[in-house]
Amino acid sequence: MAESQNVEWKGSWRDEYLKWICGFANAQGGTIYIGMNDNGDVVGVSDSKKLLEDIPNKITQSLGIVVDVNLLSKDGKDYIEINIPEYSTSISYKGVYHYRSGSTKQVLTGPALESFLNGKRGVTWDNMPIPAFTMADVEEPIISRFKELAAKKGRIESSLLEEPKEVLLEKLHLMSGRYLTNAAMMLFTKDPEKWQLGAYVKIGYFETDADLMYQDEVHGSLIELVDRIVELVYLKSKRYYGQIYFS
Repeated sequence: MAESQNVEWKGSWRDEYLKWICGFANAQGGTIYIGMNDNGDVVGVSDSKKLLEDIPNKITQSLGIVVDVNLLSKDGKDYIEINIPEYSTSISYKGVYHYRSGSTKQVLTGPALESFLNGKRGVTWDNMPIPAFTMADVEEPIISRFKELAAKKGRIESSLLEEPKEVLLEKLHLMSGRYLTNAAMMLFTKDPEKWQLGAYVKIGYFETDADLMYQDEVHGSLIELVDRIVELVYLKSKRYYGQIYFS
């Protein structure tokens, strides 16, 4: 058994390891062994019975979770195994969110924390509300193009396509409460970059892994981008033979 993304060895118990337990709970879960050195050798703990009481209590009191804490023995030396499951809810230690990444413990802040919390809540970027984008920003020509494509594919009831855009977007779950979502913004305005920087597609051709021969940018709503990208890739691929990437 070696240290890995999900296994950590500690020579003795310290309360700061509650942060590591928090990190495992927020990631994929894991196991911490108390009484093992950096080489994976059992060095033992002298207060195993006390630790069996203290560690579970400290975890519950500090993190609000319950984990399995087991007493193991090897060559007459006691050591502690702490099995931490992955939690579907976000866990914090003294208001700070820790996360196990590789063999390190990261403190989540800023956009990383926001993304983590939204993920635990089952919220993704596309269905988050965007108050600055209103129904007045939804462009009628793009709505009409969407209805045309939807009618052609037959994936949406024809009666719904006859509804005004306010009803249509609500029925398509593109509203969160009284606000439109990021998905609605990406779909129904020709300039989504006004609300989301970098909301465009780059297409490039590499003759080798390092030599970029050309690069094009495609801007517009997602509905418009599809046709433009296919057309551009087709035209460029007729001229060049090589690898095409999307980003």
